[in-house]
Amino acid sequence: MSLAELNSDIAAFRHYLQSERGMSDNTVQAYGRDLDRFVNWCGLVRFTEYTTPTLKDLGRYLAFLHDEQLAAPSVARHLVSLKMFYRFLRLEERADAAAVDLLGSPKLWERIPQVLPPHAVEELLNAPKPGDRFFLRDRAILETMYATGCRASEVVGLKVADVYLDAGFLRAFGKGKKQRVVPLGRPAIAAIRAYLGEGAATGGRQSANSSPDEASPHLFTSKTGRPLTRIFLWALIKKYCKRAGLPSKVSPHTLRHSFATHVLAGGADLRTVQELLGHASIQTTQHYTHVDRDRLKAIHRQFHPRGGRPTDPPPPDGGTAKAG
Repeated sequence: MSLAELNSDIAAFRHYLQSERGMSDNTVQAYGRDLDRFVNWCGLVRFTEYTTPTLKDLGRYLAFLHDEQLAAPSVARHLVSLKMFYRFLRLEERADAAAVDLLGSPKLWERIPQVLPPHAVEELLNAPKPGDRFFLRDRAILETMYATGCRASEVVGLKVADVYLDAGFLRAFGKGKKQRVVPLGRPAIAAIRAYLGEGAATGGRQSANSSPDEASPHLFTSKTGRPLTRIFLWALIKKYCKRAGLPSKVSPHTLRHSFATHVLAGGADLRTVQELLGHASIQTTQHYTHVDRDRLKAIHRQFHPRGGRPTDPPPPDGGTAKAG
């Protein structure tokens, strides 16, 4: 085997993801970047037998990722990308099942996502002030992100035609161009209405340099009417987090995590949250159940015959459940 063959296999894998699996360009590029790091490592250590890796080989690669000082979620993502690649090689009969099995999920992948408490979210949503140049737009963006739990790419990709304010929902286009309907709360509807109803001079959407017929179809635009980018959205979140005194690690995805956790804390079931987030598998949504332990304990205390605190008085029947 050679690095040229490895690069050829990765090119075939990317084509498979895009043409046969229908994954978005952003997802395919993310897998490609992770696998480029694997190629670089193979070249550094002269590892050519990539179709038949051993546990020791994969352990060396994992050590390399740690040496690169990648954060735990980034290391986990690289391993997921590698596992997807080896599943493809198995389909193509280029590798056997052993390689996939060796990349079994470690506890690292169950890392609890960062979540903001409700009061911190309120501080972030209130961070844009009337004196800011794009106050109405920025407030509408933040309200939309928290109200819907949409991904950054979904928010910047929103078009005016995707938002139904009278009905109180929007259409989001997620991974693989899958469409879903997500409700909008009253604060988000009010913020979007205000943004759409004002001119650019007061932080609204309408550009002073273009006529209504020339207006961009995108909902959130720059002062020149261009659609925003995910990088811009990242910078916007950082700006208002700094103003609100929130941790610097907060990102657009933090609002998505917070949305999911708070909805679950309010009593929603996992299937509903899965639909709202656009997760293909409920196993992805289940990560959020690890976060809200207080609510689970409260439910257990309320409904389980022996669920009371150690200091609670025993039930009248002595706590013995009747056999059914």
